[in-house]
Amino acid sequence: MRAGHCFQVMGTTYSISHLAEEFAVTPRTLRFYEDRELLRPARRGQTRVFSHGDRARLKLILRGKRLGFSLAEIKEMLDLYNLGDGQVEQLMLTLRKGRERIGVLQRQRNDIDSTLAELRGNCAQITRLLAEKGVPADEV
Repeated sequence: MRAGHCFQVMGTTYSISHLAEEFAVTPRTLRFYEDRELLRPARRGQTRVFSHGDRARLKLILRGKRLGFSLAEIKEMLDLYNLGDGQVEQLMLTLRKGRERIGVLQRQRNDIDSTLAELRGNCAQITRLLAEKGVPADEV
């Protein structure tokens, strides 16, 4: 065990600095997630002690953020974990939210594709106008 850290392989507890380093986030980010009740580390005096479950939640929080979910949505999904229904409600909500997110991203993608097509058309038209004026477009 490194001095100043509470990381233990067998006990599966982690210090704030260990998790911050492992997941490339700041300790402030972890404290922020704790303030938002996304993480619930134990305390030993003033020291936060993160469990294996906290580490797993952090991994899911970061994945959810990467996929574009809000922290409120992530919390809503994670809070259903211990409902006692074999995670059925959690899985159903996560599936619904995932499908909604796919719809949002698909609409954004369609908008981007449309914008790209319009920009390409504009560039082609400008290239032709420049060519008519004797200016090669590759100089621009």
